[in-house]
Amino acid sequence: MYSWGNSLDDWARPGAYAFDPALKDRRARDARASRAKGPRTYNRRSGPDEEIVDPRKLVRSKSKNPMVISVDVTGLMARWPFEIFDRLPLLYNTLSQYRPDLEICFAAIGDAGCDRWPLQVTRFSKGFALESQLGSLYGEGGGGDEPESYGLFAWWMKSHVTVTAEEKPFLIVFGDATMHPKVPADQAHRVCGDELSQAQNSVGLWREVSRQWNTWFLRRVGRPGDRVARQWSKAVGKDRILPIQDEQRAVDYALGLVALHWGCFDDFRANMGARQSEAAIKAVERDLKSLRRRRSA
Repeated sequence: MYSWGNSLDDWARPGAYAFDPALKDRRARDARASRAKGPRTYNRRSGPDEEIVDPRKLVRSKSKNPMVISVDVTGLMARWPFEIFDRLPLLYNTLSQYRPDLEICFAAIGDAGCDRWPLQVTRFSKGFALESQLGSLYGEGGGGDEPESYGLFAWWMKSHVTVTAEEKPFLIVFGDATMHPKVPADQAHRVCGDELSQAQNSVGLWREVSRQWNTWFLRRVGRPGDRVARQWSKAVGKDRILPIQDEQRAVDYALGLVALHWGCFDDFRANMGARQSEAAIKAVERDLKSLRRRRSA
């Protein structure tokens, strides 16, 4: 479990990396708040904090660097949501060094056809305040085999989120399945409180969202060219799908992707080097740099 604060004592090689000393006091405050609150857990609840995660609300960020991180929490994702949520302090402490005004909004995606909480979303927050926002989410573990309600989430992004970023902000989706082709009007009303005259095309919604957001689908396993890859390629672009085989590296791929885009990959590599084996580092580096070469070709 990664912790808030400046201590790297639980890292494999803590002396190999240090967070930016300019942000030391902020991280110390976060660590004190974390100790006062007690241990974190995201998998021992019976439901979400519905007041916090209600998708009918509108969310706004005035940060120049907002970010949305969404996770499919249906059953096939197994322990992936837990492994991703557990690395929240690592995610924020690393990326906020590069862009100190970073704010993050989290989303949990299910299936509106059968789940009780098919879409859960937080507000934009930063620092230790992210802890209560993320802790309000619930991994329902429902859904059918597939498809899932990724299209409903795209509708929410389009109609419920306002940002004022100076460049296209990151939207990262961790998932493993196809999406329902349509977002039914009654689902948009029931889940998001929106009145629609007709169903919305899910792929079309993602294309609209991707014009405003730097959108990536970080895919749990899967085969290149299968139906998941084909549909998501139409939705966000073939070169914006990044397959991941190991849930414990999922956040590293997200961190590396953002760091590469922000020109901070060398620092990220040192960060990962203090936590992981050289083989794991090289695998992430190879995949991300291969992705960059394909995009520039």
